[in-house]
Amino acid sequence: MIYAGKAITVKEIDGGFAQLNFDLEGESVNKFNRLTIEELGAAAEALKGADVKGLVVTSTKDVFIVGADITEFTSLFAGPEEELIANNLKANSVFNAIEDLPFPTVTAINGIALGGGFEMCLATDYRVMSTKAKVGLPEVKLGIFPGFGGTVRLPRLIGADNAIEWIAATKEHKADAALKFGAVDAVVGPEKLMDAAINVLEQVNAGKLDYEARRAEKTSKLNLNPMESMMVFETAKGFVAGQAGPHYPAPVEAIKAMQKHSGMSRDKAIEVEAKGFAKMAKTSVAASLVGLFLNDQALKSKAKELAPKASKVNKAAVLGAGIMGGGIAYQSALKGTPIIMKDIAQAGIDLGLNEAKKLLAKRVDKGRMKADKMADVLNAIDPTLSYGDFGEVDLVVEAVVENPKVKDIVLREVEDQVSEDTILTSNTSTISIDLLAKNLKRPENFCGMHFFNPVHMMPLVEVIRGEKTSEETIATTVAYAQAMGKTPVVVNDCPGFLVNRILFPYFGGFAALMRDGADFQRVDKIMEKFGWPMGPAYLLDVVGMDTANHGGEVMAEGYPDRMGKDFKTAIDVMFEAGRFGQKNDKGFYAYELDRKGKQKKVVDESVYDMIKPVVASSNEFTDEEIIERMMVPLCIETVRCLEDGIVDTAAEADMGLIFGIGFPPFRGGALRYIDSIGIEEFNKIADKYADLGALYTPTEGMREMAKTGKKFFG
Repeated sequence: MIYAGKAITVKEIDGGFAQLNFDLEGESVNKFNRLTIEELGAAAEALKGADVKGLVVTSTKDVFIVGADITEFTSLFAGPEEELIANNLKANSVFNAIEDLPFPTVTAINGIALGGGFEMCLATDYRVMSTKAKVGLPEVKLGIFPGFGGTVRLPRLIGADNAIEWIAATKEHKADAALKFGAVDAVVGPEKLMDAAINVLEQVNAGKLDYEARRAEKTSKLNLNPMESMMVFETAKGFVAGQAGPHYPAPVEAIKAMQKHSGMSRDKAIEVEAKGFAKMAKTSVAASLVGLFLNDQALKSKAKELAPKASKVNKAAVLGAGIMGGGIAYQSALKGTPIIMKDIAQAGIDLGLNEAKKLLAKRVDKGRMKADKMADVLNAIDPTLSYGDFGEVDLVVEAVVENPKVKDIVLREVEDQVSEDTILTSNTSTISIDLLAKNLKRPENFCGMHFFNPVHMMPLVEVIRGEKTSEETIATTVAYAQAMGKTPVVVNDCPGFLVNRILFPYFGGFAALMRDGADFQRVDKIMEKFGWPMGPAYLLDVVGMDTANHGGEVMAEGYPDRMGKDFKTAIDVMFEAGRFGQKNDKGFYAYELDRKGKQKKVVDESVYDMIKPVVASSNEFTDEEIIERMMVPLCIETVRCLEDGIVDTAAEADMGLIFGIGFPPFRGGALRYIDSIGIEEFNKIADKYADLGALYTPTEGMREMAKTGKKFFG
């Protein structure tokens, strides 16, 4: 044995070669934490003096290396920039030591190698990849860019233009694509991987491959003349900036770093990379996106804890076809759970099937699915007008109209048609789960399962626990949501549950702004600039004014102190005029079909005359005032949901908003946004608008947090 640690071992193998193997003790995957990097440095030192003719790098685990240990980022990124730079340079000295070993090196990539894991592969002279493996550099998803030499080695290996695409697009590349780009040297079946890697070393030793020339290429300047360099990098910066948008600087900063160090040899280039990495790591965007990743891991961990109590859903059913029912049926069938789609009328069945066909046809047109697979998915949807096969169903999603009386009739009816173990769920957005459970024989088998529209695009599913809902029901519903490719968040019952309860104060802030003379188009532009995918007027058009009106009534009844209103709003005017938004082509905006047949928003000047009676004469608000008046009610209601126990953790509250209503991810969610401002400062901002009522009043818990300097995260 040349070296033995808790994450890495190095031993001699047949042929006079050495094998460096990653197998992090106590973990299901390999990752670069402090221990692994320290051991890699020690292993490199031990290898320098070893009498071997080459090194093959392997992994015992199915995953090669998933990347850096993100749980260490929060404390690491909190330190001074100089410390971050020093930390990166220290880690890079380890990768350089592997690259500089006095004999040829090859990595046998058996599974996923992402971020730091792929940068490890790039440090060796050659790479042999299993057909089952994937490689990539996804760091910009976290608001940073590769920091273990990725921006230096990859462009020198596959060309600057290709490297920019790999780093900016964050895609995971399969073996055939990696080979085509030149990022790996050979692709073989998993059973032949070790033999193929050793064969590369044998070819080097036989003089058939020149590893020193390959190494020189990776450690020298980039082979571009000044004109080529300018063309590649300047063009890429403009294009990538347009794609990423102003709130996500990391992709463009990665290109700038590559451009700056393109004329430098490895060691100087890595210094440039380290400085650029540290600059990005200190941004609020990185803090938010790393926080999101950790929140997502926390959600997965909670679902994993529930898993032992879950029953397998082998067959599901959806009641009520149409657009929503068709979307649910499509998603279930697409992800492998056959589903019955029942409606009371053939027209509903046709609408639901057409929705599924349309979504599947799009996948085929984009090359994401073969036509025979489309047929398989459609065959997994069983359309029916009767309850004939409901005795075989494990879980039912009721998705009929948002009316408690209708839902009550349908739920009681279906309960008599299914087995005693079948779970019933309601895709309600506002109606109390306890109210709907009142007339059921088995309320313990019932919960809410709230999908967001459009079902195929929106990642969130709210799983709503009623007073009598069993843990097994929650666990099974969570598992089914995950099987559908969704992110479930478990919440407790209350008017609006989590997401709508928080969204309606945002609409309340908008209604009051318009009452006080703000121009809805300007509010939309400012909130979109703030980071929302659409402004509040546009969002109301998408949600539907009839849906918003119904939801507003439910919220006003549930929270009269802050969600009741004593004035007629512009939203009321739209509803009364039958301007329901996109569903009938007119709302705050008008909607026309573009050349591709998609609805496009156009300004309708007549709206200003319609809302004149309920809007004060034009009033000039600053951008800051508009943002504050929109965001403060939403943020305070999020805190209330946490304090009231509607949601268990700050992480779940924030993820619900990001996945459910498109809260700007680079801001991390409402609670992280409060943290970024500081709770004391946030309370002061809210207090400026005390005259606007209870929506703008911080909770006592928030006042207490300000006194003690407490945060929602960390």
